Amino acid sequence: MRGRLSWLAWGVATLPMFPLGSVLFPNMPLRLRVFEERYLVMLSEMLKHERGEFGVVLIERGHEVGGGEHRFDVGTTAEITELGSQEGIVGLQAQGHRRFRVVEWLRDDPHPSAVVTELADFDWDPALEPRLHEAERTVRQALAAASEFVESSWPPDVVLADEPVPRLWQLAGISPIGPMDQLSLLGAASLTELVERLIELTGEAAATYGAPWPD
Repeated sequence: MRGRLSWLAWGVATLPMFPLGSVLFPNMPLRLRVFEERYLVMLSEMLKHERGEFGVVLIERGHEVGGGEHRFDVGTTAEITELGSQEGIVGLQAQGHRRFRVVEWLRDDPHPSAVVTELADFDWDPALEPRLHEAERTVRQALAAASEFVESSWPPDVVLADEPVPRLWQLAGISPIGPMDQLSLLGAASLTELVERLIELTGEAAATYGAPWPD
């Protein structure tokens, strides 16, 4: 789908928004089944204006369906890669692209939208190569441990991007941690903070799978 978001020179834009109960990371896939009227209208408007990008934020309180939810202010743009419809339901596939912070929520009329400012991309630092390898080892081991207790969307041997920064974001996206921990990673101020927090949080999550049952 054509129509990447046009950011102003100072990195500000108005985005249609899709609050979800999960965190979307850059370079991670997103699949949605859209049936709510407000989001069907949103997609129709995007198609009409040939815009293929919307924002995804985590819901703080409330539910994905019905409206009235409270939302966190850090999110990721999603670029639509495929659309299909059947019996009033739109199947959507997209790819996480870039991070943003909400400056102002606009009126939900008829769908959520917000003024957002772009968060800076990270440049790779070769000195972090050993920590990237440690993060990947920790995440894959945690996925293997978690698979014995819960059904996971990601196998321990999942193939990831070759480039180090996209690979690190993907490791954050597949790590078996909770949404609040994921949100803290998405808001990382530096690549060093991202990789170190990823190792820490994933290690803590992995430890819970091997912990004995309480008496």
